[in-house]
Amino acid sequence: MEPIAVITGADRGLGFALCEKLLEKGWRVFAGQYMPSWPQLAGLSERYPEKLHVILLDVSFDESVKAAAMQVSSIVNHLDMLINNAGIISPYNELDIREQLNYEDMHRIYDVNALGPIRTVGAFLPLMDNGRLKRLCFVSSEAGSIGACTRKAWYGYCMSKAALNMAVKIIFNRLRPEGYTFRLYHPGWMRTYMWGEKNYEADMEPEEAAVYALQYFLSGTPYAEGDIHIDEDRLVLRDYRLNEWPW
Repeated sequence: MEPIAVITGADRGLGFALCEKLLEKGWRVFAGQYMPSWPQLAGLSERYPEKLHVILLDVSFDESVKAAAMQVSSIVNHLDMLINNAGIISPYNELDIREQLNYEDMHRIYDVNALGPIRTVGAFLPLMDNGRLKRLCFVSSEAGSIGACTRKAWYGYCMSKAALNMAVKIIFNRLRPEGYTFRLYHPGWMRTYMWGEKNYEADMEPEEAAVYALQYFLSGTPYAEGDIHIDEDRLVLRDYRLNEWPW
C-alpha cells in the first residue's frame, strides 16, 4: 500500500521541495496550497498527475483547514505522515522594544505559525488515526528556543515558534501513548521567499534542506534512508545536523 502524506505551505521553498522528494520516493502527496498564482505546484502536478493532489489550505482559518481535511478524506481513508511546514515571517521583525511594536502583525504570525499546526493536526487526526506510521512533523526554528535566544528583537516570529514548541509538547503528551511519533525540526537557513524575494545569502537551497528533513522525518519507518536512532518517547527540537536545541 502506498504511503500518504499531507504537507502544509507547499507552494514553494521547503514545502514544495518536500513534496517533490516524497513523490520521487513513490508517496501519494496532498500539497497544501496557499498561493494558487504561484506556478510550481501546477508544474509538479503535470509530472505526477496520479500521485499529487493540490488542495487549497490556509492554516490560519478553521474553515479552510476543515475543508481541506474533508477533501482529502473524500479521496483516501488514511494518512501516514502530516508535515506542518506552513509558516510566515514579518517585515517588522527588527522593531525594538523602545519603538512602537506592531501587535496586529504579531497576532497574524502567531495565528499561522503557532495555531496553524494545532488546527491542522486536529482536523486531520481522524485520517491519521487510520494510518500506519502516525508520524507528525513540525517545522519549527532555532528562533523558538528560549534557552539559546540571543536576539534583541524578532518578537512575533520567535514567540510564535516558542509557542509552537509548547503546542507540540502538549500534543506529544496526549498522542504519544496512542502510538504517534513526532519530529520537531529546525531546518536551517534556507534560500527561500519568506521575505518576498529569494534570499540568496542563506546557507542552502530548499532542495538540499528537504533531503536533510526527510532523513529525519522518515527515520524509524520502513521508508528511512540511513540509520538514525531516535528515542520516540523523548520529544526534542533537532536541527538539520540532528543537533539537539534547548527548549
